[in-house]
Amino acid sequence: MTIYNDYDLTCHNTFGISATCRRYIDYDSTEDAIKAGRMISQQPYIIIGGGSNLLLVGNYDGTVVHSSVMGIESDIIGNNVMVRVGSGECWDHLVAHCVEQGWHGLENLSLIPGDTGAAAVQNIGAYGAEVKDYIYKVEGIEVDSGRTVSFGVADCHYAYRDSIFKNELKGKVLITHVTLLLSREFVPNISYGGISTYLTDHGIKHPDARQLRAAIIDIRRSKLPDPEELGNAGSFFKNPVVDKTVYERLKERFGDDMPHYSVDDEHEKIPAGWMIEKCGWKGRRVGNAGVHDRQALVLVNHGGASGQEILALCNSIRSDIKDMFDVDLQPEVNIV
Repeated sequence: MTIYNDYDLTCHNTFGISATCRRYIDYDSTEDAIKAGRMISQQPYIIIGGGSNLLLVGNYDGTVVHSSVMGIESDIIGNNVMVRVGSGECWDHLVAHCVEQGWHGLENLSLIPGDTGAAAVQNIGAYGAEVKDYIYKVEGIEVDSGRTVSFGVADCHYAYRDSIFKNELKGKVLITHVTLLLSREFVPNISYGGISTYLTDHGIKHPDARQLRAAIIDIRRSKLPDPEELGNAGSFFKNPVVDKTVYERLKERFGDDMPHYSVDDEHEKIPAGWMIEKCGWKGRRVGNAGVHDRQALVLVNHGGASGQEILALCNSIRSDIKDMFDVDLQPEVNIV
């Protein structure tokens, strides 16, 4: 376990916001997670992953806790494979490893930034896949009691970009390991987000896992900025899920110009990026903060932006969405 005081968090958030915390604890084992829990249980603290889903609006007068629990273990069971992963493992490194080993299911989640533990908290998703579809269990340490806890996928209460770890158990569990249930049989998921068109354009009729991963990476890179070059936290907002009456009202106003995806018989999902673009925000800049010119879901730091500047931009966009669509746009990132 490593502990720092008055610690600079600039490199721990992909927005590149300059901020500090009073203390920083990095645990790299279950035993250290127990010790960390004892140290933080009676004081202000937050738990972070790779900082790819985080907006710091100022210095944090408390303790920041991060996992560096590493390791990938596997257990082959017939056509399936159980993969137990340390919560500090880089998510995309894990995806790459699984593809190379012939363990399938995660290909569409390629190049999503962040750590594996945070992926389980956030229920990351992209291109028709969500991590909840592959999680078998999540292990951790309960902060207040120090006891080891384990959650099956049903216990995690997964929903769209949501889980029990963002609600009832927010900040109450230090995740140490995530176990995924993958398949040794590759079944490509190419029905979402232009994947099929990309493969056709590149002359790929029957993609293997490596080809699908490469396609996902190319598509993401064509739409999303590299945080190393332009500070951002990926998709800043959730795509709003509205009931049918709201959808029908908006459809009557915007017609076929409005993209949408059926969630169930009662709800439709409307792309937030389309709504933001409709309000004229795509590519706009306010001071050092702005909206990306290729993907309106992404707010960016053009250099030197404060967390307060990014938050003010977020609030302005939400206000305009409310005025035009009468829909409440919710941030996907954690604002601290």
